[in-house]
Amino acid sequence: MTAPRTLTARALLLDMDSTIVNSEAVVERCWRRWAAEQGMAAEEVLKVVHGRQGWATMAALLPDRPMEQNHEDNRRMLAQETADTDGVVPVPGAPAFMAAIAAVPHALVTSASVPLAEARMGAAGLLMPDVRITAESVSASKPDPEGFLKGAAELGFAPEDCLVFEDSEAGIRAGQAAGMRVVGVGERAAAFAPTVQVDDLTQLRVEVLPEGGVRLHIAA
Repeated sequence: MTAPRTLTARALLLDMDSTIVNSEAVVERCWRRWAAEQGMAAEEVLKVVHGRQGWATMAALLPDRPMEQNHEDNRRMLAQETADTDGVVPVPGAPAFMAAIAAVPHALVTSASVPLAEARMGAAGLLMPDVRITAESVSASKPDPEGFLKGAAELGFAPEDCLVFEDSEAGIRAGQAAGMRVVGVGERAAAFAPTVQVDDLTQLRVEVLPEGGVRLHIAA
């Protein structure tokens, strides 16, 4: 099936890490450190860290580990990640994309905490959306659709009127479970059947519609 070359939506829901902010270097540093502490192979850990909250990744990797320990490690890792912004930059095309959608209803839907989201968005030079769903906002981590459904509700739109931007399997599955179309950003996203996939945000042209909402033009 040929992917559509234009998509229209009334509202946009944006993941942060690897979707609009490139924080891969920090993520890898922190999870390599955690993997070493657990005596685990870092490459195996890095295969599953993207998209989820840290405690959910730990639970997936160590299913018999007490959840209290996962939450404690998660708190420690969030502090490390928030303090480490070395190498955090915008995904190519993100500054222009965020400027183009400024007048379009949109929300950040991230597995990061508020301090971490603010640190990374600031380091990347991107304006934080007025509406943001963070780790503190939800009871379940992606791939549960709770975050995207809350984002849509806060913006005042039905799920089918929203377009999700995601890079990870957990995030794409969450958007799909919420009944939303998904723009997959980056090479990793291509494996998980998003509605369309782009290498980065330079491949999108934003057309703000006079009746409200947006039409996205996807470069070949």
